[in-house]
Amino acid sequence: MERGISLTQKLSTGATPPSVTQLHEVRLISKLQAAPTRNLPHIRQRQNLRPRPVSPPPYPNTMSIIQQHTSATLSDAWRTINIDAYNEDSSVNFDTSTLHPPQPEIGEAEVRQLSGQVRQLLRGGDAEGALRGCLETPVYNGTDGAKDAHLQTIIEVLQSIKASEMNPLLRGIYESPGGGECLDVLMKYIYKGMAMGQPKPASRVTPQSTGGFGARAGASNEPAAAAMSVLLSWHEKLVEVAGLGCIGRTMTDWRRV
Repeated sequence: MERGISLTQKLSTGATPPSVTQLHEVRLISKLQAAPTRNLPHIRQRQNLRPRPVSPPPYPNTMSIIQQHTSATLSDAWRTINIDAYNEDSSVNFDTSTLHPPQPEIGEAEVRQLSGQVRQLLRGGDAEGALRGCLETPVYNGTDGAKDAHLQTIIEVLQSIKASEMNPLLRGIYESPGGGECLDVLMKYIYKGMAMGQPKPASRVTPQSTGGFGARAGASNEPAAAAMSVLLSWHEKLVEVAGLGCIGRTMTDWRRV
């Protein structure tokens, strides 16, 4: 700045003739002196470092209202509300047990008595009457021992009927009053027999070449495999007579054997 001022004074006095470079310096110095302070980089940086006063919001209570609304609505309390309690048709508002009529309880003694009657019908040659007697009294309400014993009785009846007699016997039951319900019960016991399988009996003992005795391989699985084959055959014939609707009714029925 001092050099610029001396040059200006020299030019004004006319002591020495100015050169082109000196003239450019003089013009630049005069522009810098006349320019506002915001065009200077170092002054602009200083202005940015100064804290600016924060003006108050136009509505002082706006933030407080938003904070109150947020704290009231964004909580997790809504997760604990049982919305079914506000629905008139929900099962919360009435006892669902009233929709299911009570089933008579059948004990093991009654199952053994029924099993004896069924065996008498089988010995008399009335296979349809024996099967129908089992299906008309399913064990819906009873102990596990009573249910398993009734299942074994039904499987025994199914195994005693010939393959050529399956279709005529099922059609005779289906065309009689209440026959559709009986076949649905039969489908339930077929599925239960498939799921449970047969208890493993004692292994058969066969003489060995060495003179000793040993268990024959695969002998314990033969009764279970034979029972499963019988159940599959009855399932095929039952679908032919009662249709696929029998399977749907069995799957959706709340009563379990």
